[in-house]
Parts: sequence; structure tokens; C-alpha cells
Amino acid sequence: MTDYNITKITTDNAITTLSFNVASLAAGIDMDAVARQISDFIAKQKPQNLIVDFAGVKFFSSQTLGVLIDARKKMAAMKANMVISGINPQLYRVFKITNLDKLFVFYPDAQSAISELGKSQKN
Repeated sequence: MTDYNITKITTDNAITTLSFNVASLAAGIDMDAVARQISDFIAKQKPQNLIVDFAGVKFFSSQTLGVLIDARKKMAAMKANMVISGINPQLYRVFKITNLDKLFVFYPDAQSAISELGKSQKN
């Protein structure tokens, strides 16, 4: 388990979950550091399945979308999966408005994502 001030990363059975320890990913948060942490983790650990869990996050800046797009590009280059879980309806609306809902797969919670990704591991 890797634990940063803002992010928490755990891996179990080839499924990595990245969650946030804050309710707001905006002003006062060093998003450049978060981006580096995520990018470095993907480059070094090369996860095959990454769940980005937004449970508890109430707000994020547009920079967060850029971080997610960058992470997805890196995961796609490795032919790995990246999904989003636990996003509240207001934040999901941002994905819808920007058409990013077509780029990412969403699950209601991390456990649903783990179950679904676990099924694909067995096939």
C-alpha cells in the first residue's frame, strides 16, 4: 500500500485502487504532485487494472480531468484497464458535459468495479 497525503493506492489480486483522502481536488491541493504520484506509480508498477475511486470527493478542478486523461493514455499504451468508481452525480455531470463519459467506464462504487474487473481477470 502506498499512502500519500492526498492519494491512497492499494493493490489486491492484480487490481489497483487509487482513492483520495480529501473531499476537494481543487484550490489548496497540489494537483501537480498528485499527477506526478499517479504517473510515477503507473510507470513503475505497471498496473493491469486501475480503479480511480472518487468516493468522498465532492468537488474537483478541471486539472483533475487532465490528470485522469493523462493516466488513461498511459494505461491504454500498456493495454491495461482504467475505470472510475464512486463518483457523485454532480461530478459525473462534468464528464457528461465534456463528453468524457464516452472515454471512461464508470461503476457506482469500488466494490462493483473490483467485481467486474475480477471477472475479466478470470477469462
